[in-house]
Amino acid sequence: MTQDDDENTGGPPEDNPKRGSMRFQDANTQPREPSLAEQRARRQALADQEREAREAAEASAAAAKKAGTKRKILIGGGVTVGLAGLIATYYTVAKPAEMTAVCTDANGVIQNDEYCDESYASSHGGHFSGGFWFIPLPGGGFSQYRYNYGGSGNIGQRVAGGSFTAPSGNTNVSTKSGTSVQRGGFGISGKSGTSGGTGGTGKSGGS
Repeated sequence: MTQDDDENTGGPPEDNPKRGSMRFQDANTQPREPSLAEQRARRQALADQEREAREAAEASAAAAKKAGTKRKILIGGGVTVGLAGLIATYYTVAKPAEMTAVCTDANGVIQNDEYCDESYASSHGGHFSGGFWFIPLPGGGFSQYRYNYGGSGNIGQRVAGGSFTAPSGNTNVSTKSGTSVQRGGFGISGKSGTSGGTGGTGKSGGS
């Protein structure tokens, strides 16, 4: 049989596999070493993972620190506001307010300050009682005078506003002429003036 006959009758198989066939790697075959490009890609992937993990940890720490700082600010602000309110309240109570008093008769008409002065009343045979100064009248009887606190007006006019009750002892009270009627200070009235609603006595002015 000739070579041509072998080719025509399906002779021995060819050494090279036909196109489209598959080869299976033997278990003893050593794996191929990764290329330089593959090694660089793996190193870059690991570096990216480490960087992302580090950034996440830093962001978490920064958020926790910011939250803690905000709480401190809120707490500190609350303390500051509370302390400021306490100081303001202290000064409101401790610092005496200022008020002007005017001397009026029993009808609320403004008179000279001397009629609400103990020295003047005593020198004219009068006296003080129940928040009023009583001064004798030429024809008999007495005229009554007392302080109005915070009111306004001129002599001969009916007082406008104010009160006939003495203010708290933390208020400085004086007449328009500057005579002290009451000295304020932690709720204790001074002895230089007379409180029209308390019945106390003391010099408040003079002629």
